[in-house]
Amino acid sequence: MVELEQNRASFAKLGIGLAAISYDSVAILHDFATRRKIHFPLLSDASSKTIRAVGLLNESVDKNSPFFGVPYPGTFILDRNGLIKAKYFEEDFRERYTAADILAHQFGAEPAAGAYPVVGKQLTATVSASNFIVRGGQRVALALDIDLKPNMHVYAPGVEHYIPIKWTMKESPAFIANEITMPPSKMLHLPVIDETVPAYTGHFRILRDITIAAEPKVKPLVNTSGEFTVEGTLRYQACDDRICYIPQDLPLKWTFQLEGHDRERSPADIQHKAR
Repeated sequence: MVELEQNRASFAKLGIGLAAISYDSVAILHDFATRRKIHFPLLSDASSKTIRAVGLLNESVDKNSPFFGVPYPGTFILDRNGLIKAKYFEEDFRERYTAADILAHQFGAEPAAGAYPVVGKQLTATVSASNFIVRGGQRVALALDIDLKPNMHVYAPGVEHYIPIKWTMKESPAFIANEITMPPSKMLHLPVIDETVPAYTGHFRILRDITIAAEPKVKPLVNTSGEFTVEGTLRYQACDDRICYIPQDLPLKWTFQLEGHDRERSPADIQHKAR
């Protein structure tokens, strides 16, 4: 919810309101909102009635535990009529999409954290991420904004007899790499060889989510500034109307700052009690 608050203005620009619901009491939510400066509605579902109604009750929690009633964390995107248009949930309750990741995937917002260009012979790739400050279990978006030189094209995945554009990540205990989101390609006719192939021209964006590992796995990789990096490679073969050039490999790097989870509890007199 803290990260959601940090992106509240971006949602507001899209005309989207925010609200969060939990099994916490009004007193606990008020304490949390005051302490962490949350400015969107936090709704108390103390009996978990709504949480149960939408199928989000985490039934793996012991019914005698003070934490029974907690929902699986996730995000619903609703339209003006209250219809769910999209949802973002993970199977593991310890993992969750960031608000900035959702803005990038669902609404096409430009991931701007740490943006810098990597210049190749036939294209420039602007490397960025949805978030700079991250916590263990967060799912964040990495982005490559590709700008090809005039009259150049690169091949899309699925092409035959040519080398498609390919984005790989260097293995690291700091994260798990998720699927790549490629934009639609177009069928490009090449008159010189009389072939039609799936390709990209001009500008296009590729997104790839990574899930930050649990804090104990990331901490050994953090430097004295509290930062760590993840690396990858962009491989492509660019062609113009007459020539296919030698395949290129561009090194990629993203830098993040690791921040611990907020483990401060509310005052004892308003905390959840065992049932």
